[in-house]
Amino acid sequence: MQTATTQNGEASKTSRVGKRPVDVPKGVTVSMQGRKVEIKGAKGQLARELPSTVDVKVEGTKLHVTSTAPGRDGSRLQGLVRALLASMVKGAADGYERVLELKGTGYRVDLKGTTLTFALGYSHPVVFNVPKGLTATIPADSKGTVLVLAGADKELIGQTAATIRGFRPPEPYGGKGVRYRGERVREKAGKAGGKGGKK
Repeated sequence: MQTATTQNGEASKTSRVGKRPVDVPKGVTVSMQGRKVEIKGAKGQLARELPSTVDVKVEGTKLHVTSTAPGRDGSRLQGLVRALLASMVKGAADGYERVLELKGTGYRVDLKGTTLTFALGYSHPVVFNVPKGLTATIPADSKGTVLVLAGADKELIGQTAATIRGFRPPEPYGGKGVRYRGERVREKAGKAGGKGGKK
């Protein structure tokens, strides 16, 4: 970690990761409007307001992030903004994807337009509208047990996937519910009866 000097003469620490430029691939454009940075690409358009103590410069195909905040706040903000910008660039260029799986007898999801309807073992269906900026698809061979969320905004995909998982989190007994693909659910053994059990 290195130090720089702020306008008021205080030492500002710079982040080793934060000072690395963000590469902007072909097909992605970056523009600045005051404190607002806008990034456009094949997968979508994203915008974010920058903290007052962080500056971003566009130099050719690279984004450079600097911070004037004093002390450790400088390196923290520099690293945070760099990570956010890198995520936005990747999202605009390639997009992000999150896959959810429904486990349980009769559990399924249907999609009509931008409305998802879940059957999750309740007495009523759970209806959810896909947020603007995301797309939802249900692979035909999954018979409604797999849901794919895609879009440019990594944060929005994560929040949406967490909301849907929350409709019926995986149960510890049997693992029924909604889970992320690849998620390891700690399943507890059911109460065993028969030989060796208490009479």
